[in-house]
Amino acid sequence: MLCIVLFGSWQFVAKIKNMLRYYLDVRLDPLIIRRNIFELDSISLVDVQDIDTPNFEHLAFFDHGEEKEEVAPAEKPRYKMGLDFMDSTAADYENALLNTGFGKFHYQLLTVCGLIYMNTAIGITILSFVLPSATCDFQMTSEDKGWLTASPMLGMVIGSYFWGCLADTKGRKIVLIASLLLDGVCGLLSSISQYFWLFMLCRFFNGFGITGAMGICFPYLGEFQPTKYREKVLCWMEMFWTVGIIILPGIAWLIIPLNIKIDRNTFLFNSWNLFVAICALPSLLLGFWLCFFPESPKFLIECGETDYALEVLKDMYMSNTGNDRNDYPIKTLKEKEKSGGISQRTNKSIRELSIRKPKEFKLLWTEIWEQTKALCKPPHLKNTALTCMIQFGITSSYYTLMIWFPELFYRFEEYEQAHPDQSASVCDVSSIVLGNVNGTLVDDFCGAPIENSVYIHTIIIGLACIPTSLWLPLCVHKLGARFFLVFSLVVAGAVTIGLYFVIDSKQNLILSCIFEALTSLGISLVYTVMVDLFPTNLRVMAAALSLTFGRGGALLGNLLFGFLIDLNCVIPIVLFSSMLLASGLLCYLLPNTGSEALD
Repeated sequence: MLCIVLFGSWQFVAKIKNMLRYYLDVRLDPLIIRRNIFELDSISLVDVQDIDTPNFEHLAFFDHGEEKEEVAPAEKPRYKMGLDFMDSTAADYENALLNTGFGKFHYQLLTVCGLIYMNTAIGITILSFVLPSATCDFQMTSEDKGWLTASPMLGMVIGSYFWGCLADTKGRKIVLIASLLLDGVCGLLSSISQYFWLFMLCRFFNGFGITGAMGICFPYLGEFQPTKYREKVLCWMEMFWTVGIIILPGIAWLIIPLNIKIDRNTFLFNSWNLFVAICALPSLLLGFWLCFFPESPKFLIECGETDYALEVLKDMYMSNTGNDRNDYPIKTLKEKEKSGGISQRTNKSIRELSIRKPKEFKLLWTEIWEQTKALCKPPHLKNTALTCMIQFGITSSYYTLMIWFPELFYRFEEYEQAHPDQSASVCDVSSIVLGNVNGTLVDDFCGAPIENSVYIHTIIIGLACIPTSLWLPLCVHKLGARFFLVFSLVVAGAVTIGLYFVIDSKQNLILSCIFEALTSLGISLVYTVMVDLFPTNLRVMAAALSLTFGRGGALLGNLLFGFLIDLNCVIPIVLFSSMLLASGLLCYLLPNTGSEALD
C-alpha cells in the first residue's frame, strides 16, 4: 500500500513539475488558452485567439501608385492538436517584419547607412585632393606617390574578407562600428603624421577600415526591410554616394586654399592636414551613432537567438507605430530548421564563441573556413563566381579611369594653351610628358596649387550622377535591378570606347560625367542584388569576397595603367571597355531579385 502511495505521489509531483517547466520555458500567454483544463496526457483541441494586425496602408515607402500588398497576420489556425499549438503561433521573419510597419525606424536606418556609404565615397577619393599639397611637405617622388595611392587600395584588398568573416560570425552592428572607428582614428592620426612612411601606413589602415563599412552597410540595411521595400530602399543608397562625390571637392575647395600653417620645429600642420582631419570625423560620429541601433534580427535568428530578435522587432514596431512595444502582435518567431549561425560542433551560437579562448577561437575559424567553402560549392558557386567577376570588371575600370580623367583634364588644358585653336586626340595628349628635361623626368615637389577647374570639374561629375541616382530607386520595381545593371555597364563600355575619339577637354568632361554616373550605379546595384542572392550566414562574406576581387582589380589597374598608356593609349581603352561590356553580359546571367523573402 505504501509503495502504491509513494508511486502515485511521485507521478503527481512529476506531472506538476513538467507542467510548470512547460509554462516557464515557453512563457505561455494565458490569453491564448481558452480551456479551463490543460491535460498533458491527453490530446485536446485548443482555441487560438484571433490577433488583430494594424493597418499599414499609409506607410508605403515612395510607392503609393503600386498595388498594395496585404499584410499577413501571424499564423493562427483555429484548432491545433495537442502541445504542437505553440508552433502554430510562431511567425516567420518576413511576416514579423511586415507587422512592425514601415516608418520612423526604417528612415533613420536608411539615413545612417546612407551616410556610411557617403563616407566611404569620401574616404576612397580623398587622396586625389591631398596629393598635390602633401607632395610638397613630404618631398614625394613619383614612386612615392604611386605607393601612397596604392596603400589604401591594398588595405581594402586585405581588409574586405577579414571584415566579411567577422560580420557573418560576430554580428553586423559590432563589426560595422569597429571598422568605422578604426577608419576615423587612423584618419585623425594621418592628419598629424610628420613622416611619409607613417602617413602611408595610416592611409593603409584607412583603406582597411573603410572597406569593412562599405561591404557591411548594404546587408545590414537590407535585412531590416520587408521584401516589398528592400530593393527600393537599397537603391536609394546610390544617392548618398553621389552626395559624397559632390561634397568632397566642395570641402577641399573651401579648406585646402586657406593660408593655414603651424610650424613648431618638428611639427608641421597645413591646410591639407586640416582637410584630412575634418574628413575623418564623420567615421567617428557615425560609429557612435550606430551604437543606438540594434543588431540585425535576421542575423540573430540565424544564430538561434529568436528571443533577442523578437525584442528588436518590438522596438521597431514601437518606433514605427508609436504603440506600446507589448502590443506587437507577434509573440514568437520561427526558428530555422538548419541554422548556419550555430556551431555544429558545440551546438551554440557562433556569435558566442570567444576569440580569447584558444579552443573557441579555433572553432570560430573552422566555422569561417566551412562558410568560405560553402561559397565555393553548389548551389552558391555560380552566384559567387558571377559577382566576383562582375565586381572585378566594374571596379578595376571605374577606379582606374576616374583617376585618369583628372590627369586628362590637366593635359588637355596644357595642350590647348601650347597649341591654341588646334585639336588633339586622347592618344596625342597622353603622349605629352610633362616636366621632361633632356629625357630626364624632373620631380617638382612644390608645384602650383590645385587649379579651381579641378574642383569645378569634380563637382560637375558628381552633379551628373543625380538623374541616374533618382531614376534607379523610382523605377527599379518596374524595370528590375538586372536591367539597370546590364544597361549601365554596356553603355559605360561604349562610353569608354568613345574616349578614343575625344578631341578637347569639354568632350572629355561630358564622357567622364556619363561614365561616373553609370559605373557608380552599377557598383551600388551589385551590392543591392547580393543581399538577395546569398543566405544570411554567407551574405556579408560573399559581398566581401566580391569586394576583394574588385579592389584587387583596381589595384592592378592603377599599377599597370601608367605602363599601358605610355606603351600604346589604345590598349587600356580597349581593355577597360571590353571588361565593362563583359561585366554587363555576365549581369544578364544573374537571377531576378527583389521578389522573395530573404533566406
